[in-house]
Amino acid sequence: MKEWFDYYVERRGTDSSKWNLEAMKNMGGYADEDSIPMWVADMDFKSPRIILEKLKERIDHGILGYSGPTAGYYESLIHWFSKRQGWNIEKDWVITTPGVVPALYYLIQALTEKGEGVIIQTPVYYPFKRAIVNTGRVVVENQLKEEKNKYTIDFEDLKKKAAQADTKLMILCSPHNPIGKVWTREELEQINDICKKNGVVLISDEIHSDLILFDTNFVSVGALCQEIDENTIICTAPSKTFNIAGLQTSNIVIKNKALREKMNEYLLTISGRTTPNLFGNVALQAAYSPEGEEWLDELREYLEENYLLIIEFLKEKLPGIAWSPLEGTYLLWLDFRNLSSYTCAEELEKKVAEVAKLVLDGGSIFGECGQGFMRMNIACPRPVIQEALDRLYNTFK
Repeated sequence: MKEWFDYYVERRGTDSSKWNLEAMKNMGGYADEDSIPMWVADMDFKSPRIILEKLKERIDHGILGYSGPTAGYYESLIHWFSKRQGWNIEKDWVITTPGVVPALYYLIQALTEKGEGVIIQTPVYYPFKRAIVNTGRVVVENQLKEEKNKYTIDFEDLKKKAAQADTKLMILCSPHNPIGKVWTREELEQINDICKKNGVVLISDEIHSDLILFDTNFVSVGALCQEIDENTIICTAPSKTFNIAGLQTSNIVIKNKALREKMNEYLLTISGRTTPNLFGNVALQAAYSPEGEEWLDELREYLEENYLLIIEFLKEKLPGIAWSPLEGTYLLWLDFRNLSSYTCAEELEKKVAEVAKLVLDGGSIFGECGQGFMRMNIACPRPVIQEALDRLYNTFK
């Protein structure tokens, strides 16, 4: 299956956001036809053959009317998480949404009032902050502690922030984007305990939970204490795993009936939610199949090899660029702070965009503590990875 991932697919002119020239310019400040986009988190690999085949079957059927999740949809979902993560969920706990980010907007508005606080752990996926600010809530920042490119949670600060009277929610990124860290069971238990003791609902964005690399062990917040814990909401989707974000299908798992009813009430009476995407329904069932699982295991091996290639190159040729260990996701957090000739993030990002002609995510969009860092999407064919590394070398050697 290696050829499946090594094969270059031309995405220009296909309505791809990642390869859209104007979108690249907005992100990096500069881009042209020679620029390599390694920013937004979708992959430059074709989705598994089983997904493409099942979608074609549905198209050949010829009727694309209103749709809803079938019994097979829920069976696929439940079986997948039981087998892959040891997490047993029930159909009634699942609410479908057109994406995890829209779900965060819905949840924030359903479960909090304007002016109330929502905890996030910076540097973190930037739509978290946007969802909080755009809905009139207050960002409560529990900044991660960083030492030699390894990150830990400041639990004392988290306790103080969770204890504030107006703090009502925490959005956890697990695995964490952009730093690529997979939280341990012990860390998750501490977070969960702090939230429960302070009446803070814990929302865990686990959209990258299938993309766990090497021998790292992922634990879902939902699986921590299944029998008694009803303080958590888990956001899942097949979109990152199988490169089907355009099909807009996500599943929000809410065991607590009261929280689930608040979410459903918001969706029914305020947001005007429509029925789920037909092709998303089909794709999920195909993805969460033995064929999809085989493809995923091959993908993870390919991503591991991409990562190892990158860090060996940096060690040998660009020792001034450091990185955070990649345990999960396909997003590599690069540290350019040792390149002392670049005195500000804007200058660094301009150099990468204009000279190296690489479109990466500037670290500052993930929080002020991201200054001097950049996020690189490594889910692309290996020849593209090698070309990007050569461009970095020729720019910063």
